[in-house]
Amino acid sequence: MKSFFKSFFAALLAMIVFTTLIFGFFFFLFGSLASSTEKTTTIGSNAVLVLDLSKEFREQDMEDPFEEFADSDVEHTPALLDMVQMVNYAAKDDQVKGIYIKCGSNGNSMAASEELRQALLNFKKSKKFIYAYSETIAQSAYYVAAVADKIYCHPQGGLEWSGFSANLLFFKGTLEKLEIEPQIFYAGKFKSATEPFREYKMTDANKVQTLAFLNDMYGRFLQAAADGRKMDTAILRKLAVTGVVQSAHDAVKYQLIDGVKYDDEVKTALSNKLKLDNERINFVSFADYAKAVSYNPYSGTDKIALVYADGDIVDGKSEDDRVIASDRFRTLLRKIRLDDGIKAVVFRVNSPGGSALASDVIWREITLIKKKKPVIVSMGDYAASGGYYIACAADSVFANPSTLTGSIGVFGIIPNMQAFLKNKLGITGDGVKTAPYADMGSIDRPLTEMEKRFVQNSIDSIYHTFKTRVAGGRKLSVEYVDSIAQGRVWTGAAATKIGLVDRNGTLQDAIASAAKMAKTSSYQIRTYPDKINVFDQIFKSFQQNTKAKAIREEIGEDQYKLLKEWKKVQEMVGVTQARLPYNIQLRF
Repeated sequence: MKSFFKSFFAALLAMIVFTTLIFGFFFFLFGSLASSTEKTTTIGSNAVLVLDLSKEFREQDMEDPFEEFADSDVEHTPALLDMVQMVNYAAKDDQVKGIYIKCGSNGNSMAASEELRQALLNFKKSKKFIYAYSETIAQSAYYVAAVADKIYCHPQGGLEWSGFSANLLFFKGTLEKLEIEPQIFYAGKFKSATEPFREYKMTDANKVQTLAFLNDMYGRFLQAAADGRKMDTAILRKLAVTGVVQSAHDAVKYQLIDGVKYDDEVKTALSNKLKLDNERINFVSFADYAKAVSYNPYSGTDKIALVYADGDIVDGKSEDDRVIASDRFRTLLRKIRLDDGIKAVVFRVNSPGGSALASDVIWREITLIKKKKPVIVSMGDYAASGGYYIACAADSVFANPSTLTGSIGVFGIIPNMQAFLKNKLGITGDGVKTAPYADMGSIDRPLTEMEKRFVQNSIDSIYHTFKTRVAGGRKLSVEYVDSIAQGRVWTGAAATKIGLVDRNGTLQDAIASAAKMAKTSSYQIRTYPDKINVFDQIFKSFQQNTKAKAIREEIGEDQYKLLKEWKKVQEMVGVTQARLPYNIQLRF
């Protein structure tokens, strides 16, 4: 009995201490969060906003609950629309004298970069300056930095000027070594999502479509550089073909940048521009600028819903907020449809696709909303395959010129792992069934010819439905849609010419169009989905970051990237996938 009470009181004491620590932690957490919201941020005079292109400006703001406790150098990264709105606001803000671009690398796609570029071009109309500098400058960053009045580089650094490329890894040889038969089905000759598992290299059709959109994007890159540097695109193209730009001094020689300078020399140039006399330059990050000003231009009475569909499209429910789960979006879109206070919907699609069934569920809700209020689609980096499926029913479709869209096609993969299980692991399978096809799709045996016919028929049927949805939404014939479908990927610029997209424009353009269709000039923006609550943010952020960090440390960064690729391969297993044709490595 004595030992019982000893153990009991020890456990009770431990529980009290643990509870006290937990309450103490949350008291400290919420106290810190509360105090942080009470802080007033001011930017002062002669402010120079700092645009760090290495940061990824995501579609929807995802605040990190641990941000307040992070290293002082780590700042919250605003969402893409917030960045655009702040640049537009800064053009009219007398306290802001210019923008300083850190252009070493670019954490954003070319489509997102186009929205940033457009905002910066609008900013220049205010006659305020834009300077850009880095020790080394990547092409992708130069695409944005080319708008600058002055571009400088470190004397021992350099500017990448080598053209664009697209590379794809093929796993067919790996699967053969493992004795795994992927059993692939697809509709559309350009639907090359399954190529890595059925080919050793890119098919001719895939090379044609990839080179077409790559040339389209590269042409836009060269035109942007030509406009910024007052040069001819043919000369710029020749510089890449001949490979003569190998150093920062070469970049100066060929007028791609304005000079080579060390960091302190760039700061001196900025000081002279600001006419400062031994004063520190008032650099202000966009994170701090967001806290200091009210930059949201939408403050009217009517409501326009801005719905972010960002990520892979998946069936049912998902705890992952980085995917488009059909159950969640069906409920969300239905709520918006029934809300008479919402006058129009802007559907921001940034998705390479996913489940064909989930896409159809979301497509249905869009068609129902359209009967009651205008629906405008704005495409982000991708709105391809399933991403286009959920977009095609809108009243009007906007895309950035470098958005990747189309990819109207379907595929399915059902792996046969019989030989792998038996020969590599010594595992065999057996069972009983009440009908010939009861175990269809089992991984421990190959499909019969009849079963293969069933699967292909299903693929063809879904493909026909997909084309019908597009034809109805875009007011085109099914025959014409078939001619531009076949799984082919198009840029946003090309898609406008063939009728898949109505207009090239930014998210702000789409919002303005929605307001016009809703016949309102006084409106506010209500964004969906809602952000997850602070508790979920804390635990999800901690869990995801801890897990990812542990895996990275264990297997290394390169192997971690390969692991992520393999996980995406696993996600492609299924019968009805409407997904972008490949997880291609695009270098620009």
